[in-house]
Amino acid sequence: MGLLTFSLNLTLDGCVDHQEGIADDETHAFFTRLMDECGAMLWGRTTYKMMESHWPAVARGEVEAPPSMREWAVKLEAKPKYVVSSTRKDFPWTHSHHLAGDLRTAVQALKAATPDGVLVGSGLLATALDRLDLIDEYQLLVHPRIAGHGPRLYEGGLPGTRRLELISATPLRCGAVAMHYRRER
Repeated sequence: MGLLTFSLNLTLDGCVDHQEGIADDETHAFFTRLMDECGAMLWGRTTYKMMESHWPAVARGEVEAPPSMREWAVKLEAKPKYVVSSTRKDFPWTHSHHLAGDLRTAVQALKAATPDGVLVGSGLLATALDRLDLIDEYQLLVHPRIAGHGPRLYEGGLPGTRRLELISATPLRCGAVAMHYRRER
């Protein structure tokens, strides 16, 4: 069974607004490596909508982008993408699939079918998955910013404290720190 890894950009104050992070070659390389190491992506409807509105055009060369962003986009185009949504059923982006039914059952089945693991990139979905005790690892990119606004990680709270084991903390040149934690079970 593959691991379920939650990965996201966030500011020092926990803001997960994607416009508040630093988008440079090194941060794109970080997320490209994570994507390369996993077998599938898992998003909520809102994140999927945001991603499909931009990255397919980058992959097709319709949007000017530096090589690191284009590499990310091309690899994302080829990666299986699963979407959790109770309101949207049509996901036309290449290799996109609707994950329907009971969330716990559906995600456990996806983990079982994906030995290379699944990368979750949606804050609200990660909160729901963490409430179900399904997240195995966290790979967060903490940016040297205090946003003071916007959506925050785990705004809805969790039923209890999660104890984590630090696997690595890697500073990037831009000042962001890649934090890798594993759940203590």
